[in-house]
Amino acid sequence: MYYKESWLDKLDRKFGRHAVPNLMTILTVCTVAAWVLDYIMYFQTGMSFSSFLVFSRDLIFQGQVWRVFTFLFLPPSGNLILSAFMLYFYWMIGSALEREWGDFRFNLYYLFGFLGAIIAGLLTGYATSQYINLSLFLAFAILNPNYPVRLFFLIPIPVKFLAIVDGLFLVWRLIIESWSGRVALAFSLLNLLLFFGGNLFRRIKNLRRQKEYRDSFSGGSDDWNNDPWRR
Repeated sequence: MYYKESWLDKLDRKFGRHAVPNLMTILTVCTVAAWVLDYIMYFQTGMSFSSFLVFSRDLIFQGQVWRVFTFLFLPPSGNLILSAFMLYFYWMIGSALEREWGDFRFNLYYLFGFLGAIIAGLLTGYATSQYINLSLFLAFAILNPNYPVRLFFLIPIPVKFLAIVDGLFLVWRLIIESWSGRVALAFSLLNLLLFFGGNLFRRIKNLRRQKEYRDSFSGGSDDWNNDPWRR
């Protein structure tokens, strides 16, 4: 059977040796380090280390170019335990994708999300890694829809249901966000469209063909039943 090499296969064959292994672990370790530095700096000086990591278009143009990258390492805010759990959760699904896809494809998926966030940031002045992490979760849910996630560490729920909730959340954010937030969201999810859009379009096309086939078959049956030579 003939196998048509996809654009991902071609890129992997050509550039796969340059992939960064364990990328999700590296990102998580950097985030934890920034989190620890945040607490140390706050207790010693009253300032936040995170303020030096936030994406700021104006400050980047003034020479603080590290902000183009460091917003990826911003530590989670809010409840300490919940934030630690979310950090672990995203590390888990990111590492699972890395094992399933291989280093290069996972690198490329994250890179597209990162570049989308950068483009949105340069256009609007606002960039966040939140939607990149959500795109990791949605990709994991698409590939492993029945994987059980234990809510409150007790109740197993198929990840596809949580993905539906996330999808509704993204729609809600599109409604309530400012235009800059909408641009950031849309560009950060470009990786999802690039990796899964083709399969989605093919599935829609196949469903349309099946419907046309059923309609034609149904119409043919009516013509056969109404054939005067059969009366």
